[in-house]
Amino acid sequence: MNVLTICAHPDDAEILCGGTLARYAESGAHVTIAIATNGEVGSSTLPKTEIADIRRAEALEAAAVIGAELIWMGFRDEFLFDTEETRLAFIDAMRRSQADVVLTHWPDDLYNPDHTVTGRIANDVAIMTTVPNIVTPHPPINRIPVVYFMDSMAGIGFQPEEYVDITHMFEKKRRMLSAHASQTGSWLKDQYDSSALEMIEIWSRFRGLQCGVRYAEGFVRAKAYPRNAAGSLLPHGIASR
Repeated sequence: MNVLTICAHPDDAEILCGGTLARYAESGAHVTIAIATNGEVGSSTLPKTEIADIRRAEALEAAAVIGAELIWMGFRDEFLFDTEETRLAFIDAMRRSQADVVLTHWPDDLYNPDHTVTGRIANDVAIMTTVPNIVTPHPPINRIPVVYFMDSMAGIGFQPEEYVDITHMFEKKRRMLSAHASQTGSWLKDQYDSSALEMIEIWSRFRGLQCGVRYAEGFVRAKAYPRNAAGSLLPHGIASR
């Protein structure tokens, strides 16, 4: 199985689905992390080019924890728009990774416009990945990937329909997020007086409480013809209903 997560910023994948990606990798799946923007505004002190380079190196380090491939799209942080260029980049990421399943942002997450746009584009272009007349550097894939929306930031307004038990992968999730030292250190503290590592502890425990395990991550599948396949593609997903 080939699993792709398309996220807006470096560290989003680790926060929102790091445990699930680790479980996929453990099962032998090929995991790819695609990051839409370069994270260039993610510092209170460093210039854009410097922090963007740092964040790319951090993303590579985090991906290496689970042996994942990294796709760095490099669009401007906080100024991501639904254009032909971005659509083609997202289509090509799905083709390059040969994605069977795509994990992306919930489009109704109002935390950040890059999250909203990323989730919407990823879902919208999934059906285009098999179309020969839409040309990208990588050839069309044979099957439209199934799209899952990840939790909203802090879980606000999001009701999971499927849960993944990440209890035995939680420390690996922490290691992946800890690789993003520029963010887990001063940036989120400066901006929101918040600790990302503390947040994932509380949040994962809450989702775990909902489904009867210690730590969990929650998802909702995008329901759309002709990719509304029966059953769950998440590893050992636990239905909430």
